[in-house]
Amino acid sequence: MTKKDLLTIGHTALDCIITVDEFPKANTSSAINSMKNLNGGAAANVAMVAATMGLKTSLVSAVGGEFKNSKYAKEMINKGIDIDSMIVVDNETTPTAFVFTNSNNDQISYFYWGAGKNFKNSKTPDKTIAKSKAVHLATGDPDFNWKCGKKARAEEKLISFDPGQDLGMYNPKRLKEVIGDINILFGNHYEIKRIQNSLNLDINGLMELGPQIVVKSCGEEGSKIYSADDKIDIEAIYKPAVDPTGAGDSYRAAFLSKFLNGYSLEECAKFASSVSSFIVEKKGCQTNIPSLVEATNRMKEFY
Repeated sequence: MTKKDLLTIGHTALDCIITVDEFPKANTSSAINSMKNLNGGAAANVAMVAATMGLKTSLVSAVGGEFKNSKYAKEMINKGIDIDSMIVVDNETTPTAFVFTNSNNDQISYFYWGAGKNFKNSKTPDKTIAKSKAVHLATGDPDFNWKCGKKARAEEKLISFDPGQDLGMYNPKRLKEVIGDINILFGNHYEIKRIQNSLNLDINGLMELGPQIVVKSCGEEGSKIYSADDKIDIEAIYKPAVDPTGAGDSYRAAFLSKFLNGYSLEECAKFASSVSSFIVEKKGCQTNIPSLVEATNRMKEFY
């Protein structure tokens, strides 16, 4: 296995993206305005965007037996993503997300774990971790992420973590253990606040616990990057969101693509904002990934 820049660990999933005018109350129904079946999964989203931005990327997910010959797998291979260490569960299906978005761009998601239930008892991908410069822990099983983080820390890798919508699966003890091993913590404003409340820590306390950098995305209000040296506020490149799904994952991938190449935190965040502004212009997490040139040009034009 050749050396890789980034290994992403967590879900590869199939996304069923549904739009409605409003969410139904209990025991009522709501008409569906549109429905699309698309590629997704937080770890896979990060891998696909990172590979497009030029990183040599590996992906470890728990997928169903059907995945090996799927169009999705072929797209990953065509992007140059190494999927040789995937956890393939022949008698299960690949995890599937059902994402409902209303007219206010609020979201409700249902997630069928399928093969993802096998994360918990799977062995850590030690060889793949050893061959990677950095490891990103995305949505997935808390225990598996913790084990992979421990291994990556022992191997002195750069580690980033974004629990995303799976944050509620982490009890305070496990959350503290994972955060204690990482270098960069990603989250939206709601998730970072929830982490702070769970651990009873402010931003400085979080950084004392483990990460040297905390990146908080705030939607249309941009993003805030905290480090020992500074707090940086980055204005969002506002584009009307056709579908906000996947914006956060693309932001993480783009940020890491610059960070691993030695750019400043401000430059990383501006580039990340540019890439994510493309993603929200179309439905789905991977349907409007820009080229490196397109993302760079938009960043320069806006900032």
